[in-house]
Amino acid sequence: MATSESVSETAEFEVDNIGGIDSTQVSIPPGVTVLTGKNATNRTSFLQSIMAAMGSNQATLKGDAEEGRVQLNLQGETYERTLTRAGGSVAFDGDGYLDDPEVADLFAFLLETNEARQSVARGDDLREIIMRPVDIEDIKNRIRELEEEKDNINDELANIEDRKTDIPELEQRRNQIQEQIQEKKDELEDKEAEIDESNQDIESSREDQEELEAKLDELRSTRSDLESTRRQIETQNQSISSLKQERSDLEDELEELPETPMGDHQHLEAEIEQLREKRQTLNSQISDLQSLIQYNEERLEDEDYEVLETLDDTDQSESNDSPTDELLGNGDESVTCWTCGSTVERDQIEDTVERLQERRQDLVEELNDVKSELEDLKATQREAKQQQNEREQIERKLADIEDELESRNTQLDSLKSQREELTDDVETLEADVDKLESDDFEEVLSLHKEANQLEFEIDSLESDLEDVSEEIEEIEDMLDRADDLRDERDELLEQLTDERTKIDQIEADAVEEFNEHMDAMLEILDYENLDRIWIERVEQTVREGRQKVDKTVFDLHIVRTTENGAAYEDTVEHLSESEREVTGLIFALAGYLVHDLYETVPFMLLDSLEAIDSSRIAQLIEYFEDYAEYLVVALLPEDAQALDDDVNRVTAI
Repeated sequence: MATSESVSETAEFEVDNIGGIDSTQVSIPPGVTVLTGKNATNRTSFLQSIMAAMGSNQATLKGDAEEGRVQLNLQGETYERTLTRAGGSVAFDGDGYLDDPEVADLFAFLLETNEARQSVARGDDLREIIMRPVDIEDIKNRIRELEEEKDNINDELANIEDRKTDIPELEQRRNQIQEQIQEKKDELEDKEAEIDESNQDIESSREDQEELEAKLDELRSTRSDLESTRRQIETQNQSISSLKQERSDLEDELEELPETPMGDHQHLEAEIEQLREKRQTLNSQISDLQSLIQYNEERLEDEDYEVLETLDDTDQSESNDSPTDELLGNGDESVTCWTCGSTVERDQIEDTVERLQERRQDLVEELNDVKSELEDLKATQREAKQQQNEREQIERKLADIEDELESRNTQLDSLKSQREELTDDVETLEADVDKLESDDFEEVLSLHKEANQLEFEIDSLESDLEDVSEEIEEIEDMLDRADDLRDERDELLEQLTDERTKIDQIEADAVEEFNEHMDAMLEILDYENLDRIWIERVEQTVREGRQKVDKTVFDLHIVRTTENGAAYEDTVEHLSESEREVTGLIFALAGYLVHDLYETVPFMLLDSLEAIDSSRIAQLIEYFEDYAEYLVVALLPEDAQALDDDVNRVTAI
């Protein structure tokens, strides 16, 4: 069973001007605390004070106060929030216990108007409420990042596999070069031996021989330089050819992209900004309506009919009908309206509150449509930005290639000039050698030329050997890295699996938690002929903005039995008020558990349980107390009597 980390310390609250509270100090020990009293005894106001201390803005300021305050002392830390009247609204300031109270407002602070608690009776989208705290867009972005990393690793591994197949051929080439080098060295050794023998047979002056040998050395060096230059020219030509091919490929890619991706979507930013403003306006309207609904419901519950604002006497004399009278008409049970001070029917005020709730639901649906359209526009804008970035990146690469081509063509021209100069030098040296030749030197000269050629060929082969060896070593290093890359890819795949299944797992866990605890609760409370209430996850095609998409929905099932034992499926509308209240509370508990609030939110609050009979309230509280360190419940005295005597009770606030 999941339980919160033990705080095991009494929480001390100081409250001024919250709801109907003037000033109070209340201690809440761990476990169950019951706020017991008749209506209009500030029980709900104190629950709001706890919510405010936790960081929630779902609290009201006392009608005749300009500023309110709540302070919480817990575990040696102090948390203080202030409420200040600002025109027609209330501004919150200070640091609460929670950095982000949104999830707690949904699933831990279960007052009468709590959205998760009321969702079953209102027929709300249960799946949307459970998933609301989940940043789905962040999960999608993380999946895209992980997939990109995985693709890069796959490309690198594929390249390594391709290069791996080159090793046998490269090793064969290396062996061949080594054999050729050894053969050339053997030939050179033989030539040098022949030169030594020929030198012994020649009778000539040492000076002539030295001059000839010097020319031969210079000729050999010049020929080596000429051959090296030719090789460089060949390398440059290959590089230029590769660059031209890359340029052609990039130009093809560029043609496939729009010329001005962002230019075609200049209207998007304005539309997105309009939708953001509309979303903000709708959020503000929904929040204002929720505060208005909550305030009126609390006044109805507490039977607080004290007039908060009275009309000016001159205004009353000018009009016989108040704004409320014009809206509602006449009724039997009349009360004093806390808005305008006129006498109206209580049930018609309740009808007005119901219409406000319906209006709020319409605004929520409109807000969802706006959010969906906003996401579509953002996706279009992201695609345009991506195309723009791709175009700019390709254009930068093309510019770099043009610079590289210009540089290599310049080097190529320089090498060609150098080749012409070396060719002329070789011809000149060969002519000089020819002048120094004589019949006596003809044979030794030929031997020297052959020896020079062999030395040049050996140098060239050794250069080739070095290149091949370096390439083999590079591939072997890549193969060594392949194992690390595979491990990294496996880790990425695990992360991808976690991210891809995160949403599905949360949905599945929520359904499992609800079904498990609903079964247990129904068995404990023993409602007549109510066998089971359970949620089924189903895939449906729904409309999101302008598109139809496949989406998971939570389908609520209710199963009853007739007097003769036959089972049949019922609807939410046929649930008793008590059954609906219990179902809503268990749904909120499922959200509390699936989002692990027991680890971060020490308080769970329950209010307005009067629709449930006393014995079942006691059983419900006993069930819920296992999941929160502090369970604070507002009850009427007659309902509180069913609880154990050792339960902490607060009778005066």
